[in-house]
Amino acid sequence: MLRGISLELPRGALVRVEGGNGGGKSTLLRLVAGIDAPTEGRVGGRPRRTAFVPERFPAALPLGAAAYLTHLGRVHGLRGAEAARRAEHWLERFGAAGHARTPMAELSKGTSQKVAVAQALLAEPGLLVLDEAWTGLDASARTELDLAVAERTAAGATVVFVDHDSRRLAGAPDAHYRVEGTSLVPVAVPLPGPGPGPVSMSMSTSERARAARVRIRAAGPPGSPLPPGLAGVPDPDGGVVLTVYATRSDEVLRVLLTARPPWHVRAVEELP
Repeated sequence: MLRGISLELPRGALVRVEGGNGGGKSTLLRLVAGIDAPTEGRVGGRPRRTAFVPERFPAALPLGAAAYLTHLGRVHGLRGAEAARRAEHWLERFGAAGHARTPMAELSKGTSQKVAVAQALLAEPGLLVLDEAWTGLDASARTELDLAVAERTAAGATVVFVDHDSRRLAGAPDAHYRVEGTSLVPVAVPLPGPGPGPVSMSMSTSERARAARVRIRAAGPPGSPLPPGLAGVPDPDGGVVLTVYATRSDEVLRVLLTARPPWHVRAVEELP
């Protein structure tokens, strides 16, 4: 049982949590997501819109996959047409478009997990909590989830995740914690890109944020918004400027270049 834990969630951060089986990781993630309330301690920085992918997703629902996602989109405040569009988008990205009308109770475990991830992403949450969300996904879907995580943090959202694979998103997390006994212990995080090596978790968020970042200047077709999940500011020369961690720049570039219609990347600059 976890006791007296307080956790501050910095905006736009990727936070990894690890620990032994049965040690309380899932309990911690439910507290972070706001599903359960702590009896002591607190979770600070939680935004209004939060999404959670549990380790086990309840698939036996009397709806088809697309209808279920559209319904959840409307619950999150999206208009019906927009909710349906986003449902179609995420099912296609995760390779589940062919099961759009399949009743949830008839989906395989892997496809059900794709729907579980899609329902968390379609409303573009400010906090995304993933409890072993990659488990059960095929290789292509795991890659898409990696990319979706990069997109959310690039847009300023916070992502907190647990995964049994220590290589998952290696080198990308901004904060790393380990559940030990009843406590949550900070783990040193290496700076992304060239740097002096591991940094202490006592280092401020702003100090870590200045390390190894990349500025991307891009332009899209007239009137086209940025692809879902990305955020930027207007470029004085026209187009948009996006600032991202160097470790995530490849994923963001991929989103821009594979958008429909694609964006033109004018420049990629390393920031001092």
